Order: sequence, then C-alpha cells, then structure tokens
Amino acid sequence: MTTEEPERPILLSDAPTIDLVVRAKTGDDQAVEALLQRCVPALKRWAHGKLPQAARGAQDTDDLVQNVVMQWLRRLPQFEPTQVGATMAYLRRSALNRIRDEVRRMTRQPPPSELSHDVPSEAPTQLELAIQSEDYDRYRAALMQLRQRDRELVLARIEAEWNAAEIALYFDLPSVDAARMAILRAMRQLARLLET
Repeated sequence: MTTEEPERPILLSDAPTIDLVVRAKTGDDQAVEALLQRCVPALKRWAHGKLPQAARGAQDTDDLVQNVVMQWLRRLPQFEPTQVGATMAYLRRSALNRIRDEVRRMTRQPPPSELSHDVPSEAPTQLELAIQSEDYDRYRAALMQLRQRDRELVLARIEAEWNAAEIALYFDLPSVDAARMAILRAMRQLARLLET
C-alpha cells in the first residue's frame, strides 16, 4: 500500500490578493494565475459537501466552483475589493448563491415571496466602508513592513486560507506545530505593527 504525498500548493506571489486583483484587471496573466491558485483550492474546500446529494445531478462541487470562478473572471473588470478577504467572501457568496439555485431547481419551490420593507439592509453603511478602507490601508502598510517570509506566512494563512498542514508543506517546515508557531509569530509581528 502506497501513501500519496499531498499535492504541494504553489503561492505564485506574496502580494496581497487585492493587489493581484488590480494587476489582473489590467490584463496581467500571471496575476490571474496567482489569484486562481490562491482562491480556487480554498473555495473548493469551503464548498465541499455543501451541495446536497439530491442537487448533484449533472453538476458536482468542482463544476460549481469552476462556474463561479469563470463568472467572477468575466466580471473582474467591475470587481472592486475594498478589504482583506473581500475576494474570497465574494466567491463564497457566489458559490452559496449557486448552491441555493441548484437546490431551488431540484425542489421546484414556488417563486420567492416579496420581502417586507422593514427588513434592515445587510449592506455596510458609508461610515463602515470608510473604516474598512482605512483598516485595509493600515493592514497593507503593516504587511509590507514584515520580512518576506513572515509576509508570505500571513498571506498564506489569511488571504489564501491555507491550513497549518498546507503551510508546513509549502514552507518546508518540520511539522504542523512548527507551522502553527511560525504563523503565530508572523501574526503577532503584524499585530504589533498595526498597533503603532
């Protein structure tokens, strides 16, 4: 019996996801590739098991993720991430909407009823948007002050959402615990920079 080595993830860039989005919008193919390698595995992990068995007819989770990513790439010129994690949040929301569509299609529910006017909006207020933008600018400035390895660890954990095992493998660390410690040190350094 042979044990398969887990596939080593590739982090093509240590740039923040938002910078990769900006570069991708200008037609930078390497930035698009880096975004796909950063976002698709995390989105597949997140979506795994969320599509009910009854709705898996001709489409499985990988197909759903591929459709979501292709739709996002088509809309990339209009996509404006404003904070850390906005890209993954958008992709997750799109995948969740696609899953809901599949469930609706399978169950043939009646059309949704109209929402009442007294339901509060989930959209952030202008003040919240301003605070998020200011927080992101501080995060980005602090991130650029970190040593390259610490910056890569933070990006792998926060923006690519890699788990400690994936980080240990990519960074050639001796164990998952060593990866956790390295991540913790990098995150503490980032927190200190954010406090100044």
